[in-house]
Amino acid sequence: MIVFDKVKKTFPKPGGGKRVILNSFTGAFKPGINVGILGHNGAGKSTLMRLIAGSEMADSGRIYRQGHISWTLGFNGGFHRNMTGRQNVKFICDIYGKDYKRIFKFVDDFSELGRYLDIPIKDYSSGMRARLSFGACMAMEFEYYLIDEVIAVGDKAFRRKCKAVFEQRRESATLLLVSHSSTLLRAFCDIGGVLDDGELTFYDTLDEAIAVHENNQLRGFHF
Repeated sequence: MIVFDKVKKTFPKPGGGKRVILNSFTGAFKPGINVGILGHNGAGKSTLMRLIAGSEMADSGRIYRQGHISWTLGFNGGFHRNMTGRQNVKFICDIYGKDYKRIFKFVDDFSELGRYLDIPIKDYSSGMRARLSFGACMAMEFEYYLIDEVIAVGDKAFRRKCKAVFEQRRESATLLLVSHSSTLLRAFCDIGGVLDDGELTFYDTLDEAIAVHENNQLRGFHF
């Protein structure tokens, strides 16, 4: 269970004032219910995922976490840029107490990065970092997986692999997925949440959430 209790998060605006990401949000992400998160660009979806992961601090309120939660899978995965892909995988295994050989084999096979695993992360493209992050995370056993658009990387064959491993993981874990693809959300999520103007609202069906999001898009962006 992940519970938000009156959580507020803001960022300063250029020229003064604050942009509100969450305005005293109270709600829960329940185990076994896969949630698709929608919102316009800049609404704060990635910030929300970092708050859940614990890599971003709230201005006020509390977040209660039970269970093993992944880092946020996305294009800016939290690796040490001066270390190689292989060294980063070893570091992650040391942190989580996992068997390096088993984890690295999965990452090597899944990421398809080959010799690039032995060059520094700073020389990776954003897509290569996402492949490494995806492979390393999916090699671990988490109860919540936080995914931020990472499925968009790679060719069709790689995207099929991503979807296949999603299917496997959601049998025993919960997916929290940020995506602009309604097809992807419908494939993997049970309900939807819409982040708009500092408010996160959950809807009983994904279709209802998508309809609300599309209507918000028609109203224009909020800054």
